[in-house]
Amino acid sequence: MKITKNLFHAGVLGLSLLATGVMAAVPAAEADKLGKSLTPMGAEMAGNADGSIPAWKPLPKNAGSVDSKGFLSDPYPGEKPLFTITAQNVDQYKEKLAPGQYAMFKRYPETFKMPVYPSHRGATVPDDVFAAIKKNATNTKLVSGGNGLENFETAIPFPIPKSGVEVIWNHITRYRGGSVTRLVTQATPQPNGSFSLVYFQDQFVFRDKMKDYDPANPGNILFYFKQKVTAPARLAGGVLLVHETLDQVKEPRSAWVYNAGQRRVRRAPQVSYDGPGTAADGLRTSDNLDMYNGAPDRYDWKLEGKKEMYIASDAYKLDDPKLKYTDIIKAGHINQDLARYELRRVWHVVATLKEGQRHIYAKRDFYIDEDTWQAAVIDHYDGRNQLWRVAEAHAENYYDKQVPWYALETLYDLQSGRYLALGMKNEEKSAYDFGFTATTSDFTPAALRQEGVR
Repeated sequence: MKITKNLFHAGVLGLSLLATGVMAAVPAAEADKLGKSLTPMGAEMAGNADGSIPAWKPLPKNAGSVDSKGFLSDPYPGEKPLFTITAQNVDQYKEKLAPGQYAMFKRYPETFKMPVYPSHRGATVPDDVFAAIKKNATNTKLVSGGNGLENFETAIPFPIPKSGVEVIWNHITRYRGGSVTRLVTQATPQPNGSFSLVYFQDQFVFRDKMKDYDPANPGNILFYFKQKVTAPARLAGGVLLVHETLDQVKEPRSAWVYNAGQRRVRRAPQVSYDGPGTAADGLRTSDNLDMYNGAPDRYDWKLEGKKEMYIASDAYKLDDPKLKYTDIIKAGHINQDLARYELRRVWHVVATLKEGQRHIYAKRDFYIDEDTWQAAVIDHYDGRNQLWRVAEAHAENYYDKQVPWYALETLYDLQSGRYLALGMKNEEKSAYDFGFTATTSDFTPAALRQEGVR
């Protein structure tokens, strides 16, 4: 991998800081680069030398139209692929692919492809979030050996990261609109492509968007998450509630489930790490949701640097409400004709399971988009150090709300030939609804029974 000189030094500095136990924020002079040579979120403002990656140019809120359901039109209409990577020509592009992406061409040589389009760097967030990020740069510090944060506000604690775990915290805490309700589906196709859907109704609220949030006493909660299964009938009415904490060593994540058949609420400590994902047929772990979530304490995190890579971006075609789910879900992988890849700069972080810790993934390779801090690709290795699962996120900028997020998450099991696709909403009655209000009483175990009425 090619690592630029300044990024190499940043990685080395981060490792030395971890070795000495110093978890310092950056000085004001360095934070002053934000909005100048760096974007307000910490990416390189300029494009690359040959222009194949452009300079950052945020999308305006009116970049396209919004239909009555809240679905967005493609702000880059009419663009065609510059070229398409196939199993026949993949070796000439291998240096700009993750090992997992490369493995997909070998696993599905007849059908897997990557249409590569012109690159756009349009991701942006509201001005008050930018201001919080700049404040975090000089104030936020790691605690509990890197497993928690202090002096953190809103989003992105480390826009100028010095270590791998700081990059991961940026992904975990990144801005997702503050609060959102959404109706999404999950498919776990058989190797022949047959599938059934699980339907979810999600509510997701960061602490500072709660109506009763007290900034003078923020506490240890990062966000609240509630997920109700609405179909199929055998699963309908089940509800998951999560209180995600900033320092999960000091105070582990709290989770509860409501079982509609038993009509009871119970604690759910298994909703963390490699506990089974909800209704996922064994194809994802709890910490596979949102590509990666939860406490980072079971892994050692190494910052490898930054590289140029083809990642799934601007997935408006894949999120088109005119599509049926059968148009997307195919045997082995999603319909790659609907995908769009662009050349971007990504942070590469390697997570290695600590000695004495347990997880079904012994190693994970993370590739994090520099513009959004979202994980774009994560390669998962088993205990034999064999590449096992490949996670790929198809990102979309919800430009009308200034929210970078995902249109679809995929997790491919190279060994079984099956995969999971999560987040499809094409056939649902509405797209994401950002900005809903709630109080902490809406996210208590006592509220679950009410949520779970069929």
